Amino acid sequence: MNVLVVGGGGREHAIAASIAQSRKDPVIFGVMAKKNPGIARLCQDFLLEKETDVKKIVAYATANNVDLAFIGPEAPLAAGLADALEDVGIGVVGPRKAVAQIEFDKAWARNFMRKHGIEGCPIFEVFTEKEPMFDFIAKLGNVAIKPAGLTGGKGVKVMGDQLPTVKDAQEYAAQLLESGSVVVEENLVGEEFTLQAFVDGEHLAFSPAVQDHKRAFENDLGPNTGGMGAYTDASEVLPFLIADDVEQAKRIMLQTVKELYTETGVKYKGVLYGQFMITKNGPRVIEFNARFGDPEAMNVLPLLETDIVDVMSAVVGGTLDRLEVKFSKKATVCKYAVPAGYPDNPSKDKEVSVGDVGDALVFYASVYEENNNIYTTGSRAIAVVGIADSIAKAEKKAQEALDNIIGDLHSRRDIGTSALIQKRIDHMKKIRGKI
Repeated sequence: MNVLVVGGGGREHAIAASIAQSRKDPVIFGVMAKKNPGIARLCQDFLLEKETDVKKIVAYATANNVDLAFIGPEAPLAAGLADALEDVGIGVVGPRKAVAQIEFDKAWARNFMRKHGIEGCPIFEVFTEKEPMFDFIAKLGNVAIKPAGLTGGKGVKVMGDQLPTVKDAQEYAAQLLESGSVVVEENLVGEEFTLQAFVDGEHLAFSPAVQDHKRAFENDLGPNTGGMGAYTDASEVLPFLIADDVEQAKRIMLQTVKELYTETGVKYKGVLYGQFMITKNGPRVIEFNARFGDPEAMNVLPLLETDIVDVMSAVVGGTLDRLEVKFSKKATVCKYAVPAGYPDNPSKDKEVSVGDVGDALVFYASVYEENNNIYTTGSRAIAVVGIADSIAKAEKKAQEALDNIIGDLHSRRDIGTSALIQKRIDHMKKIRGKI
């Protein structure tokens, strides 16, 4: 069995590591724009190429008799890589372009949700002109402003410390309008959580709920990033959620997969990522992604007990309902070490030394290797994951590992701590009217 992993970040390192543990002894091939030392060590061979160069990737996959491909990032999905690989007979974990647009075109995604009556859709409008957009922002008063296209998790801004006034929101929206259409929607109040699932076109196999931390600095301050870390609990429900929150989110994702087929005639096969805000009225959809999250993949894939090659084959073959997809009942805490100054003014080309990390897992993200030494680029560098029976124990493992990674680095020490989680619990109690 020859398996191709497309992408070169921490998420793809987690995917490749999971595949490498398969009892099927697959031969792993990789495609990445820059050499990720963690992925490279797991591959028999790899191609250094833009992950959106569809022709070169298809030629490489064909030449190496690849049976299954796992596409990690969103950009190759938007470029139609899944379509091209499927068209030459290669099974793909990653949706075709027609349904992947649920991520790469936020305007399409919101209009699709409205048209098909998908639960959890916030109040929104899509704009191409300034004046009506300004009027709508003023009318809603408390808004989230989103560029319609891909932004790597950094283009969305919400009212609050990012956009203090309606005028600030209008100015930011006008700035985005110069590059394309803009989605303006109500600023949802609550706590965010992520639910991810393997999808075979009809059936969904859900992984445990995760909470990501997008802000660069502790106490959820500073600019948005690609994600500074995340945690899961030993059950699939996070401490600030109730079981029904997750059940409702699952129903929304099931309905979405069904209606994507109704809308496009194309079955969604791959990973569906639902980012939700749990509000006083239940879960609302912040966005859908057409792949695993980064860092969220690093939380859930190490917990996967079912052989991932079997899961991939079931996704491709439409047989997920015949496979029991199981995850360990453990808690995880993932923390990223990023270059000092990230994301606005990151230090680059600084050596990073990984010391004793105990039994924590280490995933390389945006780093490069020279003369057996690891160096930073301008993006997130290295992630560590602690796994234990409780969030507190997993956090301790992750932090101890992080303390032994030396370099010109920054990280959030508060992710997964009891104090931050209690803050989430108290926030949701207040929103639900329990305080």
